[in-house]
Amino acid sequence: MGFGSYDESEQENQEYDADFDDEDGISTAESEHDGDVQFEFTASNDELLNRLKDIKDT
Repeated sequence: MGFGSYDESEQENQEYDADFDDEDGISTAESEHDGDVQFEFTASNDELLNRLKDIKDT
């Protein structure tokens, strides 16, 4: 058998476990978030643009 080839008989003998239980996952309602996100920027626009230029130059 060469590199990347496979035995076709192995493909025929595979067993698949397709028994999905409801308790295996999470409820999406458990992960809901009703809130706000706020960011406070301490650098000026000029400082941020200069930093971006420095990053692009390297």
